[in-house]
Amino acid sequence: RNIPLFRMAYVPKLYLSSRISSSASRNSVRMVGGLGDPGAGAGRSGGSGGSIRDAGGAFGKMEAAREYEYFYNLEKFQLKTLKDKLKRNIEQHQMQMKNHQEVLERHQKKMAALEKAESTIS
Repeated sequence: RNIPLFRMAYVPKLYLSSRISSSASRNSVRMVGGLGDPGAGAGRSGGSGGSIRDAGGAFGKMEAAREYEYFYNLEKFQLKTLKDKLKRNIEQHQMQMKNHQEVLERHQKKMAALEKAESTIS
């Protein structure tokens, strides 16, 4: 299975500041995407991925697959955590809306009672 290397660079994009333009993040993905096959040895940028990666072969590809899997699982976990947090926020706001509605109805009843008392006095 051919693992796209640009996928690994995509995960941190989720957490980039909104101040960074989308073109800057697209450029960073584009730059990483041209490094060749994952695990096939040292990349074009001259940086070393470690001795196993430098050697290439099956172990380098296996390490690249593990790295890809790690970032895939990390992204999955972060998205699940974010989704759970949003669900809790929605539930909390719905509870607050319910409480505010009850308080509003109680105040309206008091206002109606005061208006009724006022009309009997006049």
